[in-house]
Parts: sequence; C-alpha cells; structure tokens
Amino acid sequence: MVKITETLLRKRAEHNNLEISTLEEVSLHQQDVERIEHIDKWCRDLKILYLQSNLIPRIENVGRLKKLEYLNLALNNIERIENLEGCESLQKLDLTVNFIGELTSIQCLQGLIHFQELFLTGNPCTEYDGYRDYVIATLPKLKRLDGTEVEKSERIQALQRLEELTSTILEQQEEYRGKRERERKEAEVTTESRNEKGKGSRWYTDMNQSSETDVADDGKHLEQESSTKEDDEKFWQEKVAYTPESRIAVHEHMQKQKNKDKKDESKPKPREVRLKTDDGRILNVNQAKMDFSLRDDEDENRFVLEVGCYKHLDTELIDVDVQPMHVKVAIKGKILQLVLAEEVRPDSSIAKRSQTTGHLLVTMPKVKEIITCKKSHLPDSVRRGESEKAKEKNGSQRTFLEVEPSKNNDVDLMIVDKAKPRPPGMKQPIREKPVSDEFVDDPDVPPLV
Repeated sequence: MVKITETLLRKRAEHNNLEISTLEEVSLHQQDVERIEHIDKWCRDLKILYLQSNLIPRIENVGRLKKLEYLNLALNNIERIENLEGCESLQKLDLTVNFIGELTSIQCLQGLIHFQELFLTGNPCTEYDGYRDYVIATLPKLKRLDGTEVEKSERIQALQRLEELTSTILEQQEEYRGKRERERKEAEVTTESRNEKGKGSRWYTDMNQSSETDVADDGKHLEQESSTKEDDEKFWQEKVAYTPESRIAVHEHMQKQKNKDKKDESKPKPREVRLKTDDGRILNVNQAKMDFSLRDDEDENRFVLEVGCYKHLDTELIDVDVQPMHVKVAIKGKILQLVLAEEVRPDSSIAKRSQTTGHLLVTMPKVKEIITCKKSHLPDSVRRGESEKAKEKNGSQRTFLEVEPSKNNDVDLMIVDKAKPRPPGMKQPIREKPVSDEFVDDPDVPPLV
C-alpha cells in the first residue's frame, strides 16, 4: 500500500521548487495509492489534482480544497460520488472507468455553482435506462456530460420526466446493489481458496538439516518453482468479472511478481563453472574449494591425489571420475577437476577414504612404464662390510718401483710394469750416450743446441 506522504508530494512538486504549501497542480497518477489523505491540509491552494490509475475506493479528504477546479479520479475503485460539497470552485470531475452504481449520489454536486463538466464513461450506472436524462435533470448547470454538450431542449425534456426517471433509476440501483453483494461473496470465497492453496504448497526450509536433506530440498524447490509458474498461468487465464475485488487481486498478484523479481535481482547469480574451453581443452576447476595435493610418485610410476574431505561427509555424496588425461571429483555436486601431465590407466585406478581423517586418496597408475634399477634391500652394515672387503682386495694388487744399484744405469724410470704394453702414440724417451776416452773437447767448436 502506497500512502500520500510529504516526501511524495515534494517529489511531485519539482516544478514549484519543492514547495507544497503554494502548490496549484500535482499529479499522483499510477502510484498505487489506496487512500486520499493529507492533501487538503498541506496543499490548500491546489487547483488541479490528478489521481487516475490508482486503487482509491472512495472520495474523501478533499472538501477543504476551496480552489480546486479539476479533479481526475479515472481508473479507480470508486462506487459512489461523495464528500465534494466543500469544493466550491470545482468545474470538472472525471470518474471514467470506475464502479459507480449509485447514480443518485450525483446529488452532492447540485450545490457547486461552477460545476460544468462530468465524465462517467465506463461505469455501471451508464447502462441504466434514462441515465443521461436523469443526470442532466439533476444537475441543471451541467454543460457537458461524457464529452457531449447538453442542449437546452434535452434539458427541458429531462426535467419533465424527472419523477419517472428517478423511480426507474432507483429500481435499477437496487438490482445492481444485490449483484454487487453476490460479487463480494464470490470474491471472498475465491480469496480464501487461493490462500489455503498457497499455504498447502508453501515450502519450508530447516537450517539444521543434514546434507542429504539439502539435496532432496533442491528437488522440492524446483517443483515449487514449476508449480508457481503453473499457478501464475492459471491466474491470468481465469475468467472473472471486472469488479473492485478482481482489480485489487490483479494488483496484489503483480506486486508479488515484482517483489520476487527484485529478490532474484538482488541475489548474486551463481558463476557458471566451465569444465572445458570452446575448443575442448580441459580446465583445472576447484568449485568445491577443497584442499588437495597432487603428487607424481616416480618410484611407483603413478599419480597420487589427496583431497581433504570432511570427516563426517557421507561417502555417497562423493563421486570420482578418472579419465586418461584428467581426474574429476564431485563433492555434493561441487566439482574438483585437475589435468594430469601424463596419461593414466583409469581401469587400474583406486579411490579410498581414510577412516581417521576422512580424506580421499586416489591412486592413478601411469600408462608409460619407466625402467629403473632396483635398489638393494640389504642393511647398511652389510653393505659397508662388502665395500671394505673390495678395497682390501684392490690394495693387494698394487706394484711398486724398485731400482738395484748393481744393474745398468740406463734404467727406464717411466716404465713401472714391463709386462704392461706402452700406450700407442707415446714417444720413447731419448737416451744419452756415454763419452768415449778418445774425445777431445775443442773450445773453438760452438756447442750443439
């Protein structure tokens, strides 16, 4: 429900420097206003007032507007004309497409000496026999009715038939009053049935429920949304009479839709999780926000993935999918996907959970085997003993250089082991010949270099 407040009036008084005390014209159309209030106290100088396309059920709180000349109340829920005797300057009244069935209520306009124009098009009273003649005869100063000028001859004939027209109008008013009572009762029954149906299909959520219940409630929520769409289509396809009650029901239904749309807009939209690129390349994704470690065990020639799942998480909520080049783990519908550096064997992969921590361990053997030497499984003490024995064995075969003074002086010191052949390409050292006894050293001869 929208109320007429000072803030709303100032917002609509921008053309008057936001002053409402001296305001002469204001438009409050299409504001979903359900009651006229405060205007006669805050805007005493008002001359033109627009209140069309609202949900106003009756005319009230305008009797103090002595300067009011034009009042527009088209497309509202007004059922009778009242409380306008104090609008001394009123010249034009627009009540198009309302629910005025009590035509005799126009008598409250007889004392308005400046009143000239009235619009009642689209009201139930316009279907009464003698409607136009009765209005013309009741309001002798009226110049235009429903956009058509009132001629003098038409007024004279209407005044002559006034008593007859009055009795006819009263009978038709009584019939319409009975019809309106039936419509009100039918509207009450329809409203109650809708409320009961809404209570029966209401969806409740327990904040303390387990994860299994959360998954089940997601399905219920989808069913609730589908049923809401069906109810919405059924509401708009339902045929009902055009009454104030049906108009209010349509307004309330539209208001609920607007509020729902606002809530949906205020909620952050979940980001779309992409598992592949447009060209088919696998992406690394951690939608579950889980701690994990992926290591390459070269000794066993395999990949080992450890995911830090919650200890009390039900194993049925975990799904593991190992592919040749990637591994995907779904935890409560949240995806953890990792790309592998090498191809693995999905049929030989194993997934286990720790009973202590609840962590998930996935081992994935590689397709390409690597040939490695096997490490000795002997103790360190045994291996150290064998190495010492090998050293002793090698030490017993060492040779030493020995020179006897009795042997010839031309001993080749470069050869340690005569049995060992000289390496190819190695030059034989030059031996110095001994000096003979007949050698004479001539000082004139220069030395040979």
